[in-house]
Amino acid sequence: MEIKISVPEVVSLIKELQENPSRIFEMATMNVQKDVGEYLTNLMKAELTHVLGREKYERSEGDTNHRNGSYRRDFCIKGIGEVAVKVPRDREGEYQTQVLPRSKRYEDRITEDLSIMYLTGISTRTLSMLSKRLIGRGISPEEVSKANKDLTGAVEKWRNRDLSQEKIKYIFVDGVIFKMRLKRSVENIPVLAAIGVTEDGTKLVLGLQSGDKESATNWREFFRDLKSRGLDGISVRLGIMDGLSGLEKVFEEEFPNAKVQRCQVHVARNVLAKVPHKVKKEVADDLRSIFYASSKGKADEFYRSFYEKWNKEIPSAVKSLTHSIDACLTFFKFPEEEWISLRTTNIIERLNKEFRRRTKSMEIVAGEDACYRLLAFISLKMELTWRSNPIGKVRPNLPLYQIYTK
Repeated sequence: MEIKISVPEVVSLIKELQENPSRIFEMATMNVQKDVGEYLTNLMKAELTHVLGREKYERSEGDTNHRNGSYRRDFCIKGIGEVAVKVPRDREGEYQTQVLPRSKRYEDRITEDLSIMYLTGISTRTLSMLSKRLIGRGISPEEVSKANKDLTGAVEKWRNRDLSQEKIKYIFVDGVIFKMRLKRSVENIPVLAAIGVTEDGTKLVLGLQSGDKESATNWREFFRDLKSRGLDGISVRLGIMDGLSGLEKVFEEEFPNAKVQRCQVHVARNVLAKVPHKVKKEVADDLRSIFYASSKGKADEFYRSFYEKWNKEIPSAVKSLTHSIDACLTFFKFPEEEWISLRTTNIIERLNKEFRRRTKSMEIVAGEDACYRLLAFISLKMELTWRSNPIGKVRPNLPLYQIYTK
């Protein structure tokens, strides 16, 4: 077909483009959308011809089914935008096109993009506002949420994956609390998390499970779930945790060859909470001397000095440290190059921080499945950064942790 454009039309078009240069891209997009719509329409017409077994207007003896017009359907395609197609129909309703997915208004690649953008921190409301410009079609917050639900199966498969091939020697455990919508109310729901360290120092998230982090029973079930998925409990040699009630005992029972390292930061905070402000800095410096001693013998020596120096003035603080001192110094029994990583739960605290940062803009997480989808994405993203920083290969110039003294 030959296209003819008159000189006045060309002059008018050039003038319009001079005033609005971006207009040419809008025109090109509109033409592409039209052509794609016609292409898909013709493809479905050919598909119906194949189903019926005869061309349009062709008749054959015994055939009772016939073409029965068409209906309009809008479908959004990544990189092209929304296109209008005419879906042909047959009289008996037997034809179902395979060209376009049934009951969907956009292709799967757009669903994947929406999910990724949501998981990286863009809210459903913001995505809805941006969708018209991003993909050429406005999408409601409810549609964005529905797109994310398609990830639930993959997330559950990852959460319950087999752990039998992972040789885990250390486990960091902690819990984080989210405001989660349950039916018509909003509740504070804790999620238990465990990060494992393999024999070569690689860190990976072993498990995420909702449950009361103050409950020893919940922790026991959590650990048993890890073992039911193939985790070798005999190979685990150390658990790093913050001293929650009953947690250490349960951990030692479920992992009989493991010792417990209590997080020094949590212990220091508990001690300093019982110290008058005027001596807080001095006490913090003395605690640091104990925790960062060059050997177990030196740490014991610094602890005895701490006891003699402060027991009369701040006995409650000294008692708090005495209660935890042995569990704080377990790391000395492991390779020296790993000490800086084993002293605290900083590794899992970093993960929790990312959890909170991502969910802060949401205020409320829309249910347990939505929570797991976010946590799974963040966990996998964190694992990528951990690959370049395995346990035991920490750069020696990293700053020591700071004990808050305010």
